[in-house]
Amino acid sequence: MKLRLTTRGALEAAAYGTFILVILLLPTVADVFWLNRFAKYLVYGMLGIAVALSWGYAGVLNLGQGLFFGLGAYMVAMTLKLQSETSMQQGADTPIPDFMAWNSQPGALKDLCCIAPGSWLWIPFQSQAFGIAMVLLVPTAVAFLIGWSIFRLRISGVFISIITLALVLLVRLLIVDWQPVTNGFNGLTDLGWLTFGGFEFDPYVVPTYYLVAFGTVAVLLLTRLLVATRAGLVLQATRDDANRARYLGYDVARYQVFFFTVSGLIAGIAGAFYVIASEFASPTFLDLTFSVSMVVWAAVGGRNSLLGACIGAILINTIQATVSESEMLAEAWKAIIGLIFVLVVLFLPRGIAGLARDIAMRLAALLGRGTPAAQPLQKSE
Repeated sequence: MKLRLTTRGALEAAAYGTFILVILLLPTVADVFWLNRFAKYLVYGMLGIAVALSWGYAGVLNLGQGLFFGLGAYMVAMTLKLQSETSMQQGADTPIPDFMAWNSQPGALKDLCCIAPGSWLWIPFQSQAFGIAMVLLVPTAVAFLIGWSIFRLRISGVFISIITLALVLLVRLLIVDWQPVTNGFNGLTDLGWLTFGGFEFDPYVVPTYYLVAFGTVAVLLLTRLLVATRAGLVLQATRDDANRARYLGYDVARYQVFFFTVSGLIAGIAGAFYVIASEFASPTFLDLTFSVSMVVWAAVGGRNSLLGACIGAILINTIQATVSESEMLAEAWKAIIGLIFVLVVLFLPRGIAGLARDIAMRLAALLGRGTPAAQPLQKSE
């Protein structure tokens, strides 16, 4: 047993190390166009991690991850919008989003405070530091409030999925209807670039890719360390049998709220990175199909594996982009992705990560039996 645990740990460390090495070395073989595209896939990988943390480790199927992703995206998009050249040219004293100037009433004061009802909400976003802080605070606060309301009332199962789904659709409706402030269906476009230390992160330069890549690596490693803590083990126990965990004296709701909040924070950070790489924010981030897609990514990669869910998200989106751009398969790419999901659910219930783990453990066992030095360890097992 001891040998098996040691082997599993070594294989997991090798998998994490290989994944990190590949994404960090990618700029040496790919051009800037593909780096920009792959940066977006890495963002989806972060979303896969968020879903795996909530669904795989906490047992909470959250269909509202698009809510936190969208909030993070809009927070950074608002501050980058005010830094664009078009916004700078609209107002005399303060930058004004171009869509506010175009849709303003005749004679309206050309100032961010009052050019449109609610436009004053944009004033603090003139500071990029404020916008980045809101990326962290707003999704975290919203996730905490939702999680506290749900888990303190001991709501579970499909009801959580229904509630989170309703909330993401509600916020999407508010964003679309609040046209003067959010630009409605059109979203926020023509954004400026993120600036740090005098350096501008153009989406099509290598440093921007590394910004997203290092962010993904940091999220992956920190989340893996988190689930390995005592709190992570308790969370998995509550997933398997919440009543037993309560009987043993654990505050189940507190653990669930904490990890639900962390999952929302990760999704919010992913939303900010996506805006930096793509230069737009859209209410489509809060569409039902997008939130459901995240669940598909995690299921294909392996919802019980953070790395598996991350790779699953990257893999599915790579296949989707390749197939959708094929002239022969352009009309059938959704059916192909759906077929992949069905096959994985039927034949690989633990996803690609589960299959890879089983194959690696069997190979390790075969190699161990063939090595004389390994025989005493196997007998003591």
